[in-house]
This record gives sequence, structure tokens and C-alpha cells, in this order.
Amino acid sequence: MFTRLSLRLRVFLFFCLLAGGGVAITAISLMIGYQRAGNADALDGFVFAGMLSVFLMVALVAGIWLLFDEHLAKPIERIAANMRARAHAGVAGAMDANTARYLGDLAPAAEAVSGKLSDHAMTTAEQIASETARLTTDKEWLTALLNEIPVAMIIVNPEHRIVLYDGQAAAVLAQIAQPRLQASLFDYLEQRPVEAAYRTLARTGKEVGFSAQSVTGQQSYELRMKPLGRGHGYLLTLDTSAARIDPDDSRPLVYDFDLLDKSGDGAFEDRPLDALCFVVFDTETTGLLPHKDEIVQIGAVRVLRGRIVEGEVLDMLVDPGMPIPAASTRVHRISNAMVAGAPDITEAGRAFHKFATDAVIVAHNAPFDMAFLRRHATDMGVEWSHPILDTVLLSAVVFGASETHTLDALCDRLGVTIPEALRHTALGDARATAEVLCALLPMLQARGMTTFGDVIAQTRRHGRLLEDLN
Repeated sequence: MFTRLSLRLRVFLFFCLLAGGGVAITAISLMIGYQRAGNADALDGFVFAGMLSVFLMVALVAGIWLLFDEHLAKPIERIAANMRARAHAGVAGAMDANTARYLGDLAPAAEAVSGKLSDHAMTTAEQIASETARLTTDKEWLTALLNEIPVAMIIVNPEHRIVLYDGQAAAVLAQIAQPRLQASLFDYLEQRPVEAAYRTLARTGKEVGFSAQSVTGQQSYELRMKPLGRGHGYLLTLDTSAARIDPDDSRPLVYDFDLLDKSGDGAFEDRPLDALCFVVFDTETTGLLPHKDEIVQIGAVRVLRGRIVEGEVLDMLVDPGMPIPAASTRVHRISNAMVAGAPDITEAGRAFHKFATDAVIVAHNAPFDMAFLRRHATDMGVEWSHPILDTVLLSAVVFGASETHTLDALCDRLGVTIPEALRHTALGDARATAEVLCALLPMLQARGMTTFGDVIAQTRRHGRLLEDLN
């Protein structure tokens, strides 16, 4: 039971026990002394002496506890969190020796161990980087080759969730909704003809041709479905020669073959962290009052299997329907002229809601940003029922509640760099928050929090942080 408590709380309980024991011993001693004195008139003196002793005892223990907490417990937690960051998030840099100046040789010893691990990791990283560069070159060559072929290619797992899409497919899907790995194919194409073709494919094991419309009903496609092997889903191709696609658009080859054998279904609380899809977002607003101010920009990125999915981003200016104060423009550099003609919050909110389908929404101080969205939920015609994670609370779980939990502090702690030009832009801050999340996830798993439910249970202990922040 006590092993689940934080070090600082266990130390606090230890000193509470010490104070309680001292008070009990004092009370018993005075009671015995009074009985042996045999003088009833001395009762007031014994009571006064007892109260004074108890007060001084508690004050002494509390003072020692504060010194112990500040000079020992907090530094130990910081060193532990720092070593976790180095071991699981790849954070470099020297430890703060001043933090652990009262811990003797512990900090230098930890620094020495971390240094040895870093040297080994550096050698391994150089080998991996060399191989990665070769694979990147091969991928770029393959992407360029596929983009010259007027056929869109999508690989789908047996649960009809997207595992891979090429540049042509990205352009086709974008005409319906934002392309997304692990998204259901039925977010883009009507369900009935796809399922009918899949049943035929499963029965015959041979390629199937069929027609299907987009879910919007505005496009119709001729498709071919090819088997990938028993239990591994299928390859879907469609002719894009007649599609309105700009050949100069950047269209990457996006994939995660682990999704072939992974289902995106099941209760969120029971899903492993490395099987979750996260949509990390941030907003820029006309002010700091969610009940009266409005959103002027939404930025979001997707994180899948612990890494950012390059190319899957949402970056929208939003017409707030009200003038943007000059003070706000000085912060986020968004002017009234820039949002003129942009979608209003109803349209932008629907687009973000779709982008976050079947995902955990993540933000830094999420209650603030979500309050703006939830206020317009009725007009959007959506429910913001997504599970939500807050990196403020994740920081408290990993680094302790007494640390600073601003986005800048977290980025400094985890070696995440926010380019100055992107600071206080929705997409720039969302990207930084996503990098922070990717660094924190392995640290959470290393501490035994392997499912989403495990993490939520720990973050609930620090809910007061958000109340104070807002």
C-alpha cells in the first residue's frame, strides 16, 4: 500500500507518526508524574506543561520535516525524474548539482551512470542514424515513384482501419476529410459496398472490383480490393487520373505496419498507451475568458504509437466574429485582416472534432482550450466526449507536484525546442506539446503505468493544479 505513495508523502507520514508518538509519550509521562505527585492542586500546572510540550514538539517535528522535505525528499524526486528522462526520453545535459547539494555523492554518482549510458546510447544512435538515412532515401525514392502513378493506394487492416496511404491517396482522402492513420475507412467511403466487397474477398481470396461513393456523396470512385494474406486486411486502389489533384502538392507516404495486427477498438481505459492515438492541440484566442472570448486559431497534430505522424496536421485560422484586441494580436500575431473570410468556430470546431475521431485529446491546460469548444458544441452539432489528457498533470505525475509545469519549463526539462517564430502559434505550441507527450509516455510506462486507465488514475491526484491554474 505505502509503496504506491510518493516519496514526499511517505516522508510526511513518517514525521506525522514521529510527532504523534512524541505527543503520546509526553502525555503519558505527565499523567504518570501527576499521579505520583498526589497533589490535586498541581493539575493546572501539569496541563499547561503538557500543552506547551505538545506545541513545541509539533513545531520542532514540523520544522525538521520542512528541512528534510526541501533538502532531501524534493532533490531525490528531481534526480529520479531526471534519470527517468535520460533513460526513457533521450534527454541530455548535465544534472543540476545545486539541486542535490545536500545529498552527498548521490548526484555525482547518478551523473556518472547517466554519462556512461549516454555514451553507449550515442554510439548506438549513430549506427541507427546511418541506417535510418539509407531507409529515408529509399522511402523518398519510393514516394516519388508512387506519386508518378495515377493510382491511389491504401492498405487497410481487417477492422477496416487505415494502415498506409500514399501521396495520391492522401490527396483523394483530403477531398473528403483529413487523412489519418488508424482512421476507419468508413470515415471516407460509404460502408455497405466496401463490406460487401470484403466479404467476397474473404470468400474467394481473389481481387474484387467495385464502386463506392464518398460519405459526403459528392464523389464516386471505382476501386479494386486485393488480399494481403489471411488475417492481414487488404490493399485498396483507385484510379485518380480524373481527380482534381495538384501535382505540386506535398503528399508523403504515411504508414505504420504494426496497425495491421492492432485493433483500435476496446474501452480507452483498458488500452495500452502504445496502442492509443493522441490528437494534441492548442488554440489562440481573443482573450483569456472562455465564457466571452473566442478562438482565432486551432492547431493540432496526431501522435500514434508514441511518435508524431508527419503530415497529419490541422492548422486553421478561425473568424471569431468579434474584433481581436491589439494586446492579443501582440501575443499571437493574428490580426483582424488575417481571419477575414476564415471559417467560423462552428465549421472549424466540426473539422477538429472529425480530426480527433477515436483519439485521446491532449493539451497543455486542457480545461482552458476545451471550454471554448464546449461552449459552441450545440451550434457545431457535436459532443466533446473524447477522453482527455493534460500535460500539466502528466508533468506533475512524472516530476512531482512541487515543480513548475508551464509548457516552457517542460520543454526545457525534456530538451524540446520551440522555434521563436512558432511560439504562441497554435500549431507551434501543439507540436511542442506533442513532443513533450512523446517524451513523457515512455517515462510513464517505465513507472508501471501501461494503460490509459493507469495514467488517468494518477493524474486525478493532481487535479487541484488545474483548478489553481485556471
